[in-house]
Amino acid sequence: MGKWLADWKKKILSFNKNVRLFMLANVLIQIGMGVFMVMYNLYIKELGMPETINGKVISMTAMATAIMLIPAGFLSDKFGRKWMIVGGAVFGGMTLFYRSIAVAETPIIYAAFLTGLFMAFVQVSGVPFLAENSNVKERVHMFSIHFALMTIANVIGSLFGGVIADVLEVGFSIGAEESIRWALLIGAAIFTVGLIPLFKLQNNPPVPVQIRDLAYDPQPKMDNSLRRNLILIFHFSFAALLIGLGSGLVIPYLNLYFSNRFDASNAFIGLILSLGSAMTAVAMIIGPVLVKRVGKVKALILFQLLSIPFLVLTAFTSSLLLASIGFLMRQALMNAGNPIQSAIAMEIVADKYKGLANSVNQMVFNVGWATMAPVATGLVITFGSYWGYAYAFSITGGLYVLASTYYYFIFGKKELLEE
Repeated sequence: MGKWLADWKKKILSFNKNVRLFMLANVLIQIGMGVFMVMYNLYIKELGMPETINGKVISMTAMATAIMLIPAGFLSDKFGRKWMIVGGAVFGGMTLFYRSIAVAETPIIYAAFLTGLFMAFVQVSGVPFLAENSNVKERVHMFSIHFALMTIANVIGSLFGGVIADVLEVGFSIGAEESIRWALLIGAAIFTVGLIPLFKLQNNPPVPVQIRDLAYDPQPKMDNSLRRNLILIFHFSFAALLIGLGSGLVIPYLNLYFSNRFDASNAFIGLILSLGSAMTAVAMIIGPVLVKRVGKVKALILFQLLSIPFLVLTAFTSSLLLASIGFLMRQALMNAGNPIQSAIAMEIVADKYKGLANSVNQMVFNVGWATMAPVATGLVITFGSYWGYAYAFSITGGLYVLASTYYYFIFGKKELLEE
């Protein structure tokens, strides 16, 4: 174990300064976002608003991100990744503070839209920024470490948000609504601290990195035509759309799932969601080992398919223990493929189309979330907290199977990845 940890430490230290600063900033940003992910749905619930408002908030956030991703990608290519990331994070942080104190439906929905709009700049620029500051040989490990660190940060944020709200409510006799509001404000403050490392980033162009790593990078041998890359982007995006549709049915409502079906406390919800993130981080770190054995595409598909039985378990169980186990395993396995998918995309798409590929991929994923958010709340309202979630989780499982099958037939071709 000591040798393994030393190896990962060595890999992190081998990354250039830009990558290390970006990872540090994102750890702080994700802690703040982790608080919001767990507590904001519960905040709206405590305000006495109907379930449909949660659906609108999630839908508007995802739709704003989807609308802005492609323009943000072009701006990122034109003006550099750094200032797109910094600008998006600055204005995104401001919206989090506002959302923490907003109590009326219309401001809450508009602020959620703005959060999605500004965070699109951070989302679309992050993966290309990391790719431009690395070489092909280190990319799988780098993306795995990056996504693992982001997930661990979500662990801290998720756990912290639930605990601080319950401590304020029980220990200091503060009302539930006010205690959650303070937790959200603290989360927004931690997010803001994450801006400091971002200002220290160097806005280097990608060309020197590619020249330095030319011996390792197979891309100069590829067909870099627009047609070929648009076809690749289409295939990636269609698979991402299927995953986004499925995820949008269940992931935004996991806290409400545990609250409505099992009447779980805020602290328990924060704990179980943080444990899910912790297991995801472990799976992401293990991911490169599986990649070495079976290859990137097969590893990605295996992670996705193995998660489905646990998704079904979570859908139909009436036991909080089994639901927690099912959630933890599904969360770890499904999300473990994210860094692998990013590495595949950054390898086979030409340099000048990386920003476009990432923006389109994330756009369609967010369209999936925005589309299915009202469907999920409608199912729960219509069929109740048991069958509503059971139907939603089952549909998600079907969409994941379709996405994995499509991904296998398109990207499982050996000649494509070894071109």
